[in-house]
Amino acid sequence: MSKKSQIKAIRGMNDILPIETPLWLAVERVCSDVFAKHNYKQIRTPLLESTHLFARSIGADTDIVSKEMYTFDDRNGDSLTLRPEGTASTVRAGIENGLFYNQQQRIWYTGPMFRHERPQKGRYRQFHQIGVECYGWSSPDIEAEVLSMLDQVFQTLGLQDTELQLNSLGDSDTRSSYRAALVDYLSDHKQSLDEDSQRRLSTNPLRILDSKNADVQLVLEGAPSILDYLSDESSESFSTLRGYLDDLGIGYTINPKLVRGLDYYNDTVFEWVNAGYGAQATVCGGGRYDSMVEQLGGQATPGFGFGMGLERLVQILQEQGADIADRAAQDAADVFIISTGSKARSQALQLQASLVAVDVRVQCHMGEGSIKNQFKKADKSGAAIALIIGDDESAAQTVSVKVLRRTAEPIAQQSVLQNEASKLVTNLLESL
Repeated sequence: MSKKSQIKAIRGMNDILPIETPLWLAVERVCSDVFAKHNYKQIRTPLLESTHLFARSIGADTDIVSKEMYTFDDRNGDSLTLRPEGTASTVRAGIENGLFYNQQQRIWYTGPMFRHERPQKGRYRQFHQIGVECYGWSSPDIEAEVLSMLDQVFQTLGLQDTELQLNSLGDSDTRSSYRAALVDYLSDHKQSLDEDSQRRLSTNPLRILDSKNADVQLVLEGAPSILDYLSDESSESFSTLRGYLDDLGIGYTINPKLVRGLDYYNDTVFEWVNAGYGAQATVCGGGRYDSMVEQLGGQATPGFGFGMGLERLVQILQEQGADIADRAAQDAADVFIISTGSKARSQALQLQASLVAVDVRVQCHMGEGSIKNQFKKADKSGAAIALIIGDDESAAQTVSVKVLRRTAEPIAQQSVLQNEASKLVTNLLESL
């Protein structure tokens, strides 16, 4: 195929190459391990959902629904959408499969999401999220558990300079009273608002608080704070959460302008922010959404959770030089097997299978190649040990073992029966 006719990835759809995936797998493994230790179970939902699901849950006036969703009619004329986030699908699955009826659920998910927004570093039109959803608890202790769990994830990953920001949006009465006060204030400054904020003034004024326009933020400096409008119940809940975080030693700041980009939140909302990344500062965010299950046809069930973008998290870990990123970049097989001839290759494949069975990572040379060239490939692979099966070893059913690296003192090459190689190799790897 000529370069002129070469097919390339769709704009905003990003390949994650083999050199990058070790870090992705390491991050996903840390998250799944921490979630499992807190007894969270994974759920897997379809990429495609009814468009109506997101219009009802996220909000028809949000940018996601009005501007960013990948929506189309299928052959039956049904309007379908590639999921732009994970919470609505999780709620739909929970209602449909009876997960919420007289039950409490700790759930997590991971997978690709889709939004047709302007691609930029760390943000793509197909992106990947890890998220957590808790259903059945209205108390702030579950919020503290989730935030503590995230703190443990970030500490394990070695993420630096990331700050937890908190706010409370209160209950429906709070938001109604505050909305009126905010509209009244901003109406007096309407000419200073950008076009997007003027539109939101009549549709979703709280979203103006999240504007990235510097002139709008200047206007907002004199705006009323939603924290002054909280009901006694919402105020007490928010205070209790802060007390839990203080006791856990988790630092935070209060950001009264934090509203998140989705309409379904109430009371606690939060973001973990790395200030050094400008418009891409948010590592993850979430909050409480007590009305969503009922809004989508289920029984009233409180919910709390978050979504975390993996592209951005991986990017920050790489740029900060986190230990987990360095280890992932150096990820290599433990053993490289060199062999010559068909019989030796068959023995090499059997040896590979026996080593993999005891959790050793093994790369076996495939195809033709001299012993010298295979040794070059073994060294380039980063493997700690080379196993050699030549003609003599093949006839005697032995294998030569050579340590390539990871040792201060040279270790002499030795020969061992092939059926005893696994034990020798595992002992060597433990000592290196």
